[in-house]
Amino acid sequence: MNPQHLITRTKLLAVGIFHIVKELPKLNSSQTMANQLIRVSTSVGANYRAACKSKSVRDFLYKLKVIEEELDETIYWLELIWEIHPYLGDKILRLLTEANEIMSIVRNSIRTARTNQQKKQNQELISYP
Repeated sequence: MNPQHLITRTKLLAVGIFHIVKELPKLNSSQTMANQLIRVSTSVGANYRAACKSKSVRDFLYKLKVIEEELDETIYWLELIWEIHPYLGDKILRLLTEANEIMSIVRNSIRTARTNQQKKQNQELISYP
């Protein structure tokens, strides 16, 4: 997958979450959840952009693991808000679907990067005189 495509998708996820958050009641409890959700969902895109500029496979993998954790937390907050505010169900369902699709892409990227890293290490061992 083209990195720019995922950069766009992670940004659109954060924008969609921002629009959901605007619909939450202005209660302290709802605003606390909203702040957490905005923090983690924007972190996904920011960390993916950083991962694209990684200097090493190790750094890339580290950043992808951070993205995986932030996506998991994003999904948690979306599910929680959905249970508390079911009137947002359709909108939240679209965002949950997108977050889960991005999670699949990230997990596949982690597996691929680890496999490639292992192959490279094995080749270096074989070519060592």
